[in-house]
Amino acid sequence: MSLIRKTFLFVCFFSLLSACTKREPEFSTVLDDPKPLSDFSLNRENGASFNLESLKDRWSVLFFGYTHCPDVCPLTMYQLAEANKKLAGAIDNLPRIILVSVDPDRDSNEVLKKYVNAFGENVIGITGNIDELKKLTDQLGIFFKANKHEGENYSVNHSAAVIVINEEAEFHAVFSAPHSIEQFVSDLPIIIKGS
Repeated sequence: MSLIRKTFLFVCFFSLLSACTKREPEFSTVLDDPKPLSDFSLNRENGASFNLESLKDRWSVLFFGYTHCPDVCPLTMYQLAEANKKLAGAIDNLPRIILVSVDPDRDSNEVLKKYVNAFGENVIGITGNIDELKKLTDQLGIFFKANKHEGENYSVNHSAAVIVINEEAEFHAVFSAPHSIEQFVSDLPIIIKGS
C-alpha cells in the first residue's frame, strides 16, 4: 500500500472517530438526570403571570440578580445577551434569557422592563414576593439576602450562577461564576443539542 493511500486512510479514520466522539461541555455542569421543578408563581416585567408552565417548550437560562446591582448582574446579563447573538444560526431556538429579580421591593415591573429591554429582545425579567421567589431559588440552590440595614441604596447578596432549564421545565445544567461570553457560546449548543 502506498504512503499516500495509508495517509489518506489514516486521516479518514481519525476524521470519522472525531466526528463520532461526543463533545462534552467544558465550562458548565450538566446534571446526569435533569431535576423536575415544583410550581411557583411570579410575574413578568410586562405584568403577565409566570410559573412553572411558562418555562415549558423552550430552553431558558436564568440569572438571579437585581437591577440596582453595580457590577455582576449587568455584566452577566450582557454576556448572556452577547452569547445569544453569537449563537444565532448555530442553535435553532435560542434560549430565552431570564433575569429573576431577587429585589422585588425596588424592581417593579416598570423598572424590570426598562432594565431587561436594554439587553435585547430575547430577554425577560420576572420577580414576585419573597415566599414565591424562595419556592424557585430553593429548588435551584440559589441564595439571596437583601442588606436593608445599609439604607436606601442597599445591596443584595446573591448567587451568581446561571441555571439552564430545559424544554420540560427541568433544572438541566449550571454555569458557575465567573462567566464569559465564550463559555456560554461553547457550552450552550452542546447542552441543548445533546439533550
